[in-house]
Amino acid sequence: MARRPVSNPLALAVLACLWEKPMYPYEITTTLRKRGKDDSIRLNFGSLYSVIKSLEKHGFITEQRAEREGNRPERTVYEITDDGRTEARDWLRQILAVPDREYPTLEAGLSLVALVEPGEAADLLRARVATLDTTIVHRQAVLERTRHAGLPEMLAIEADYHLTLLRAEREWVARLVERLDAGTVGGQDVWSRMHALLAAGRPADEVEGEVLRAIGPDHLAELDEISEAARLEPPGP
Repeated sequence: MARRPVSNPLALAVLACLWEKPMYPYEITTTLRKRGKDDSIRLNFGSLYSVIKSLEKHGFITEQRAEREGNRPERTVYEITDDGRTEARDWLRQILAVPDREYPTLEAGLSLVALVEPGEAADLLRARVATLDTTIVHRQAVLERTRHAGLPEMLAIEADYHLTLLRAEREWVARLVERLDAGTVGGQDVWSRMHALLAAGRPADEVEGEVLRAIGPDHLAELDEISEAARLEPPGP
């Protein structure tokens, strides 16, 4: 996905708010929170002011006026520009149409899971499943409340998407836990052997050598090729 001039998703939310009407920063924050958008977009004052300045620098928003109420500090009201409207539409179209490479923390953890032994990994993932179960029940209740209130589906469509992802993650992690418990994950014997050697006091470099020999040079070469292929951009539609 092509990088936007301002790439923080919060910037798109700011543009969406200002599309409705001119607002000052605190009003933008309260509007996003009132509508539950902070559940999908990371929101804090520090990043908000940084985003606003960046949007202003690129000509997507501009100061409309400064105002003061009583003894309160002066506040700046911002409005969206024509370039800002164009940027918001183009950015949204890109987000909806083009998959972007994201880096979830769970994926990072799974890529380094060999740092703990298989039994501990299973216990940690089991705890994750329990937390996901609780979260899913809560999210489902919130979504059902939205539906029972008769609100249009589009007002909570991101919540439905999030709940679907949580359920998919829960099922995948639960299956992995079952396979770890059964000892059927490919390479789990080597993984366990590695931790047994380390626990016995064998030096890490010797253990690494044994692990690499157990995997085999042919498999390591194939892994290098697969990793390189994964880094290549997929063909377009």
